[in-house]
Amino acid sequence: MKPFPGKPVPGKPVPTTLQVTLPWLLAASCPGRPAGAAPAPEPRARCCSGRGARRQTMGKLTALTLLGISLALLGQRFVRIREKMNASREVEPVEPQNCHLIEELENGSEDIDILPTGLAFISTGLKYPGMPNFAPDEPGRIFLMDLKEQTPKAQALKISDGFDKALFNPHGISTFIKEDGTVYLYVVNHPHMESTVEIFKFEEQQRSLIHLKTIKHELLKSLNDIVVVGPEQFYATRDRYFTNYFMILEQFLDLHWTYVVFYSPSEVKVVAKGFSCANGITISLDRKYIYVADVADKNIHVMEKHENWDLTQLKVIQLGTLVDNLSVDPTTGDILAGCHPNAMKLLNYNPEDPPGSEVVRIENALSDEQRVSTVYANNGSVLQGSSVASIYDRKMLIGTVFHRALYCAL
Repeated sequence: MKPFPGKPVPGKPVPTTLQVTLPWLLAASCPGRPAGAAPAPEPRARCCSGRGARRQTMGKLTALTLLGISLALLGQRFVRIREKMNASREVEPVEPQNCHLIEELENGSEDIDILPTGLAFISTGLKYPGMPNFAPDEPGRIFLMDLKEQTPKAQALKISDGFDKALFNPHGISTFIKEDGTVYLYVVNHPHMESTVEIFKFEEQQRSLIHLKTIKHELLKSLNDIVVVGPEQFYATRDRYFTNYFMILEQFLDLHWTYVVFYSPSEVKVVAKGFSCANGITISLDRKYIYVADVADKNIHVMEKHENWDLTQLKVIQLGTLVDNLSVDPTTGDILAGCHPNAMKLLNYNPEDPPGSEVVRIENALSDEQRVSTVYANNGSVLQGSSVASIYDRKMLIGTVFHRALYCAL
């Protein structure tokens, strides 16, 4: 018999043969355990058990299952977004014969408001997140056209000193005529991509705008369009709830958090909410109803206006196109809507395959038998990204977010 390894240490017992040989026997029975290794701390544990491997397998299966479900939900959401944007829609042309592009307007004509006298105000040069812009270094401007003229031309209005014209970024506009005939122009402005409402006094003889006031409020954020209902009283739409990178998440999750706000010097409040993307807004001829476009949901909300300025929804007119700005035919009371037939082309701009334009008319909007017809439609070869249409005495102006503007004699 071989002697025990090592030398005896005074004060410690000498190990027995069993104590020395047991670890070697265990190593021989379990090849994965190195010789001389200590036994497992738990007597019931098995050195070669497959329990850990099974747990790892189950964990991987669970992770793969969750990943598959997530990818399926994401795919479903992307399909839904493409459907909402009419990503596969192609435009069938509907083009009146007597139409031509307006030479002076080459950097958008996002909103148009026409006075009863035939003077048309046009906002141009909008810089908006996600939208193309052909002149990013040029400030926005307000143009004027006299539709009573035989061959109307657009003329840029001068703006008074004291207003920062370099930061002018006009969006929606609305006019208000005082009892004495004075005309005021309200403009949604986005200096530094913020939102303000600018009030101008129109000087017809000088063809100029005198800046009177800038309105700011915590509820007046991400403004899109505006309709004036009294002196310093207006409704405005908020088209995005978030103003940062969460905008993408807002659109992806289809959150209906945007709203219509009423503003007056004495009261500011939300009067209608639950829109996916509240956009164009206008008022009926009798001034009893407010029409609100939800561009993402492709519909128009008909709202009743109350004495306390609150709004109550009466009906929703569902359309097959993405509705931008609204106007009302001063003769018939019909709603005219500038629309985006394929919003995917608008957001992913490609000059070889540009976004089209579309204008629809809604007759009898307050009845249960409204009629929707297409007034104008083009695949982008003439007009790209239509946002508004307004009519005066059988003359129609069609504006765009970033492109040109069209004049049609109906």
